[in-house]
Amino acid sequence: MHDVARYKFCPCCGGRLEKRLLKPQEPRRLVCTACDFIFYIDPKLSVIAVIPMDEGVVMVRRAIEPGYGLWVVPGGFVDLGEVVEEAVVRETQEETHLTVRPLRLFNIYSYRNHRTVIAAYLTEYVSGELAAGDETLEARVFGLKEIPWPQIAFSSTKEALRDYISRFR
Repeated sequence: MHDVARYKFCPCCGGRLEKRLLKPQEPRRLVCTACDFIFYIDPKLSVIAVIPMDEGVVMVRRAIEPGYGLWVVPGGFVDLGEVVEEAVVRETQEETHLTVRPLRLFNIYSYRNHRTVIAAYLTEYVSGELAAGDETLEARVFGLKEIPWPQIAFSSTKEALRDYISRFR
């Protein structure tokens, strides 16, 4: 869970933040004691791309934490002001050197006490030669029976691959 205790000062005026109950049915919020600014700790949106290719799916081995050395499908955070489908294309290009076209959003994954919400897209290969990007150690296609389940970094990748196999194969 994202630790709100590390935020001490208001980003607007520099006043001290304190936790207050604003509505009985909601969690306590950080509120500035000087200007009453409410500092909401909102979820972060990430995208992942399931890329069917050569009777399998594209996966990458991470070169960054969390999950260094483990496998995932390409993906990453959506930048502020970026269209979600553009983030799918950008992250895939960065991690695999492939250009894809998002075909459809096929699921959203969120987990209790985790800040990230993951939008999973089914994509279509357009162009490029599969290769590792700067945040990946390796990029390759795994046949559906070869997917390295125990070496997958994130629950969202496991769930997206299971959903893909059950719904689209």
